[in-house]
Amino acid sequence: MPMHMHFGAPDLLRCRFAISPLWETQEAIRTLARPERHGYHPRWVRRAREVLTDLDLEPLWLMMPQCGYTPDFLCPPPAGPLASMASETARVRATEPAAAYAEMTRTLTHVPGAADTPLARAMLADPARTIRELADLHERVWDALIAPYWPRLRSLLEADIAFRTKRLADEGLAGLFADLHPRIEWADHTLTVTTRNTALTHTRALDGDGLVLMPAVFVWPEVVGGFDPPWQPTLVYPARGIGELWSEPARPASDALVRLLGANRATILVELDAPATTSALAHRYGLALSSVSGHLSVLRDAGLLSSRRHGHQVRYERTPLGNALAQ
Repeated sequence: MPMHMHFGAPDLLRCRFAISPLWETQEAIRTLARPERHGYHPRWVRRAREVLTDLDLEPLWLMMPQCGYTPDFLCPPPAGPLASMASETARVRATEPAAAYAEMTRTLTHVPGAADTPLARAMLADPARTIRELADLHERVWDALIAPYWPRLRSLLEADIAFRTKRLADEGLAGLFADLHPRIEWADHTLTVTTRNTALTHTRALDGDGLVLMPAVFVWPEVVGGFDPPWQPTLVYPARGIGELWSEPARPASDALVRLLGANRATILVELDAPATTSALAHRYGLALSSVSGHLSVLRDAGLLSSRRHGHQVRYERTPLGNALAQ
């Protein structure tokens, strides 16, 4: 069903990008419950099933109907461009029990018979306890299955935002929306999102609240939008490059380039197909931060890399000369 978000002039000035560890964790949990969503993540799924044998995810899966509403309090839009998992789960724990009860009740109406199960009755009987338990479950999945890969995921998400930001600068908001997802359409100051979720319709005038644009790894192949007040309207879309996320390096540096630059510098240069931070590269190659920082400085001083600061992060990417050498 389509969702319509109507923009006014102030909303055009309040569009922002964000990255959310909690969103990645929730969508990863949803992926484990939906075999058809494994397309880009089979290696991660196999590891997840080995690690989570002693963790009961049924309470979270119950709140994630295949067609229907997922409670907003479980994964609210991030308040800033990059929140920590601890700060996001703290917001979940701060949910008023009455609000959680209302949202969980709404979710259960989309799953025939779910409200009458012992698990649903127990969750609704004590919403304050349920809030704590759901937040705890999110944190345990994060610790076991997302945090170890977070530098890799975060680097991909930041690269997507860098690409989208450039597109916004070059082509404006219409150009940005045109490339986000095939089921997103921008016309007459209205953003229309056609989802596979036939149980939901959503229309909202943004009224100066603007829009949060959030790339995500595990949301593929869907696009997620909506949120009712008091939450800021949000659009979650699949990040670029997820097809290569779990792949091993496929193109080793040439012997000549290794002799010229050294093995580590040559590898970094050849595989830096998308902008990345020092910490992401250190995690990728199992090197010390100081070593990677030194290699990046040498490559940048030689004119093979350029660096750009985004908030507290510095991302490196190849220059035209670097691209020529990396071929």
